[in-house]
Amino acid sequence: MAYTLDMASDLEPRIAEDGIQEVPLTRARALLTRLIEQVREDGLVSALTVRGRRRAYLVTPDAFATARSDRRMVEAFHFVAGERPQPETTEAFLAQMARKLMEIEDRDVAAAKRFQDYEPD
Repeated sequence: MAYTLDMASDLEPRIAEDGIQEVPLTRARALLTRLIEQVREDGLVSALTVRGRRRAYLVTPDAFATARSDRRMVEAFHFVAGERPQPETTEAFLAQMARKLMEIEDRDVAAAKRFQDYEPD
């Protein structure tokens, strides 16, 4: 395959249509300090890419915490909404969601602890 000038430009960060800055992983190490400052100061989220496909995102701790909380809430909602028979009142539905949220949080904490205690062979 012949090298073209277009290929060189593929290695530079670019802002995608969804407003996420895409950065090839091969360039991310050299740009990491700048990328961290951009997300911290300007809220510019970066997606690290491999062969043009997004593999990881660089976000603020607050954005990550919000996303984790939202994921737990949606998971709890889907669980309770899928139960049969359905709770008869809104209060009962919310109580079941609260119980499920606590289970999900306990599960996530236990999983994090298992990972923290992991020692490779």
